[in-house]
Amino acid sequence: MAAKVIITCAVTGSIHTPSMSPHLPITADQITEAAVGAAEAGASVIHLHARDPETGRPDQSPEAFMAFLPRIKQQTDAIVNITTGGGLGMTMEQRLAPALRAAPELASMNMGSFNFNISAATRAIREPSQDWEKPYVEGSKDLIMSNTFTQIERGMRELGDKGTKFEFECYDTGHLYNLAHFADLGLIKPPFFVQCILGITGAIGAAPENLMFMKNTADRLFGTDYLFSVLGAGRHQFPMVTMGAIMGGNVRVGLEDNLYLNKGELAPSNAAQVAKIRRILDELGLQVASPDEARAMLGTKGAAQVDF
Repeated sequence: MAAKVIITCAVTGSIHTPSMSPHLPITADQITEAAVGAAEAGASVIHLHARDPETGRPDQSPEAFMAFLPRIKQQTDAIVNITTGGGLGMTMEQRLAPALRAAPELASMNMGSFNFNISAATRAIREPSQDWEKPYVEGSKDLIMSNTFTQIERGMRELGDKGTKFEFECYDTGHLYNLAHFADLGLIKPPFFVQCILGITGAIGAAPENLMFMKNTADRLFGTDYLFSVLGAGRHQFPMVTMGAIMGGNVRVGLEDNLYLNKGELAPSNAAQVAKIRRILDELGLQVASPDEARAMLGTKGAAQVDF
């Protein structure tokens, strides 16, 4: 049981498209506002993707990230976590580029290859505003999210050399064993920030029994050398993260993972989702970690050591 709970907010991601919600942050101004608002609501970690400001398409160029990273750092003391997952179909070079440029305190690291099918989200694109949206989402039926051992090792070495720690994104129990493999090789050092992701088609389903199995497996593999966190995709977001908190874990919310605040009600902002999970944590008698407390828990290098 963690002394305090780290709230991560993933503000835009690369899954949802502009036509799915008018509240999805697209431009650098919107991403900055969303990140700062989430931090003010209680998030101590902000997980970031970038988008083309004209089309809303995922953009993994370092320049796109540098349009908002310094501004977020100036306006909040939250830990910045840069994606290395990028957008669907991107190369590893593209995916690593912004984190290598910015050397953040945290970067995500997917821990295995798997089928990543979000094609069911096509029904949410009733009137696409951009011609890329439907082909992008429907094309995921033929997509393998590539995270080979060679790719993972490359990311660990290159970002590790910059002092960046990782949010290890584990979409199935096999990914936990992959993480243990790299820990045994000594490529990464504890504490390991393990994000258990449930509900993506092609990976482990969002069922309480599956979350318990993920937690029990991580306990066997890592003992006290890790921090457990939970992400539930789509409608599974709040049930899964609440269960994770009850089990002693940390939580992740945000419009990357789920566009809704309640059934049939689009979330007006990332901050609204953070505020909701914070209310739930308060009712459970759990305290929320500040950014500096999260830094101590995760063992990050500190905001002064980043390159933005």
